[in-house]
Amino acid sequence: MSWLWPNATSTSEVDWDAVYARELPRIYNYFRYRIGDDAVAEDLTSATFEKAWRARDSYRRDAAKFSTWLYAIARNVAIDHFRRSGRELPLESAADVATGSTPEDEVLRTGDLDRLELLMAGLGERERELLAFKYGAELTNREIAKVTKLSESNVGTILHRAVATLRSRW
Repeated sequence: MSWLWPNATSTSEVDWDAVYARELPRIYNYFRYRIGDDAVAEDLTSATFEKAWRARDSYRRDAAKFSTWLYAIARNVAIDHFRRSGRELPLESAADVATGSTPEDEVLRTGDLDRLELLMAGLGERERELLAFKYGAELTNREIAKVTKLSESNVGTILHRAVATLRSRW
């Protein structure tokens, strides 16, 4: 899906409605994985799109795909949030979404989420961030690599090891 019209050279030619419709849920989920608080995730998602709109003239098509540019902005918004707040909530907090399950299911799920929270706390910041991009924002390893400036191979290796660590400790 292309958000730039043919021969477009800047974000002035971006279909912002299409970008917003496609990327809003993914960016919101990224923040839910990273922050764990719905209201804060909404605020940070909004801040990301506002910053993108304000900086739209700085986008260079020859430097990166538009989505990569947008996720780099989201990542910087998250970093700024953590600097201001001085704390980080675990990935599992993002799973507090009503699922229509039974109370018994919720008790089991809560126990699993508590356990996962403890395991995630044992991972490093980089691993938690990459997991949020992968499972929250549903980015590919290639997209994550472009946003984080790591090699695609390195992203895959870190994700594989992080998931393997979580599984082995489960």
